[in-house]
Amino acid sequence: MADYNARIKELHNLKMRFNDEKLRRLGGHWDTDDHGNIPLDPEPGLERIVDPSCNMVSGIEAITKTFSSWLDHHPVFFHPASAFAGCWIGESKIGSSWRPEHRNTDLEQRGAKYNLAMGILYGMNHCGPDLRIGLELGWGGLLKKIRRFRKLNNPEDTSFYDGEERLVEAIQRYIGRHVNALRKAAAETDDAELKAHYTTIADIDEYLIENPPRTLREALQWIVHWQDVDRMYHNGGAGQEIDTLLQPYYDEDVKKGIIVNDDEVAWYFSSLFFNDPHYHTIGGQNPITGKDVSTKLSFLILEGQHRLNIPNNLALRIHENTNDELFTRAVRYLFEDGTGVCYSLSGGLDTGYMRNGHPPTIARMRAKVGCNWTALPGIEYCLQDVTRLCLAQPLLLALDDMMAGGERGMERLKTLYEWRLAESVRIIKEAADWHYQYKWLNVPEIVLNLVAHGPIERGVDMSHGGVDILDFTCDGVALATAANSFAAIEQRVEQEKRITWERLYQVLKDNYKDAEDVRLMLKSVPQYGAGGTAADRYAKYISTLYTELMHSTPTNIGFTVIPGIFSHGDVYIRGKNLGATPNGRFAGAEISHSADPDPGFLPGGGTAPTAKANAVASVQCGYGNSVPLQVDIDARLAKEMGGIENIKALIRAHNKMGGTLININVVSKEKILEAHADPDKYPDLVVRVTGYSAFFKSLSAEYRQQVVDRWLAYA
Repeated sequence: MADYNARIKELHNLKMRFNDEKLRRLGGHWDTDDHGNIPLDPEPGLERIVDPSCNMVSGIEAITKTFSSWLDHHPVFFHPASAFAGCWIGESKIGSSWRPEHRNTDLEQRGAKYNLAMGILYGMNHCGPDLRIGLELGWGGLLKKIRRFRKLNNPEDTSFYDGEERLVEAIQRYIGRHVNALRKAAAETDDAELKAHYTTIADIDEYLIENPPRTLREALQWIVHWQDVDRMYHNGGAGQEIDTLLQPYYDEDVKKGIIVNDDEVAWYFSSLFFNDPHYHTIGGQNPITGKDVSTKLSFLILEGQHRLNIPNNLALRIHENTNDELFTRAVRYLFEDGTGVCYSLSGGLDTGYMRNGHPPTIARMRAKVGCNWTALPGIEYCLQDVTRLCLAQPLLLALDDMMAGGERGMERLKTLYEWRLAESVRIIKEAADWHYQYKWLNVPEIVLNLVAHGPIERGVDMSHGGVDILDFTCDGVALATAANSFAAIEQRVEQEKRITWERLYQVLKDNYKDAEDVRLMLKSVPQYGAGGTAADRYAKYISTLYTELMHSTPTNIGFTVIPGIFSHGDVYIRGKNLGATPNGRFAGAEISHSADPDPGFLPGGGTAPTAKANAVASVQCGYGNSVPLQVDIDARLAKEMGGIENIKALIRAHNKMGGTLININVVSKEKILEAHADPDKYPDLVVRVTGYSAFFKSLSAEYRQQVVDRWLAYA
């Protein structure tokens, strides 16, 4: 009998070897989602097809022809330890471009002035697929569907259907190349077990070229190929509620006696997560009844992740009826592994999304399928997690406005801040309309179109009305930076008059040169998160203002933009573009992380996890976009605080307070500090950086420092 645990361990070790090679190729670090790409090179002969009218890889014909060539020259991959064939080696090197006449340089320049991350202008994917479509039809069925609706709609311009058909045929060829390589490997080995292993995968893949999967293993192999293609095309990474998606296959396999060993099922999911850490959810609710939908398969998925113990992007949905045994298991693995699933909270997500006018049956269908975000599977185009609005930049611009002339005071500063923040919001909304009007003509969503309800039926790209729900999202950043800055000005300039407006303005412009005493005076004002401070009041003021400006009116075309607060790596990117701020922060330094208080916000720090949770709950935007809470706890302190039950209580309380997402690490302070000083000492230490997890070793020194600072705040 196969030793499935030994295979999972080998997958873990293989991941470590691949990671070392990836870091060597990437120059030593990788500061985003770990991803599952492996260090191989494409075969020679790749063709880059351009549109002759612009000499760019732009538009569906040029893109699908070039991407098809990429698939035709992508290396095949399989391994004795994995249940599945397939890999991706990185985003396709083909590139793709927006035509010059479809770029908006005015919005780009205005966005740069306000320090915005303008993914909403040209961004890709970041919405949820419905993989049921592909699993029910198979690749051959998808091809028939494309041809059927081409005939029914009879469009004058057939380029949409031509492109989607070209893509599916290329995927079929890509799978076929795996079949040939597997059969060749089976023929060349004298190892009977290995021969049978390769033959089994070859048989599965050969069947899947045309047919829909019948078993759990076939369904997962189909997903492996889909998620590889999704990643290759502009780094797509969204999954869905994977336990309810695959439950029928598991039940049928058990009924037929195909599955007799749950260790084999855990191996399947370890192999899936080894292939790529797409964002999937377990748990959740029945959309109609609200009852928990977790099953034995939910536990086996969690088990596969735990045994593999590499960076993962699995989420557990928390709601009032969450399966407590599954919840306990997830938190226990958090203590054993140092990190684990993130916790997606219905308390804020479902009720918030309902405030957009959707019924609870729709809101409950949203799955956590991104770093910080949720989406409806295959019926919503939301372009999540690509747009950032810097909440601190309008403050610096407002100071410029005020110091240029007129009355000086907090009330006028707030009025000017509100105007500048409103202008940031206007830029975001104009960019959303521009994206909708022109994206489909330049870089269409060719992969997600296949697993969404509407694009093939209508012959319309997902980004241009192909699905029924089209909204956009924006994430605010630098909340604590802005709130602490307002509080510092109010206390030191207005109330205490320890520094004049003129002096404040000058030291900011000089980046605190020869003014360390002023910087420390401003920095020492009680901070956001400490409870009952002026900074807490300003954090709520800023969050409420930003939310109302973004959500109260639609774009000119009529789209809703749903606000959240989340930073990802923008703590450095936005920070580099931000001048010195009145909270004592130097120009170019990192900004605050998501909606979290800054490290060291609570003197003494003993109750910091609870205080931080309360602070983040108080600034939730309230419309279904995440305002996540990051909790990093010293392992010893966590046990002293009550261990598993205490962490569960923290999660439940944050859910009841309207929280949306919690990311947790439980690692000893000593281990984190040792790993920071010598990353090679703990090469397989996994941490949840924000909504994604990564090998600590893989992060740059500045990203590691961000994680270390969170522990030092109260460890």
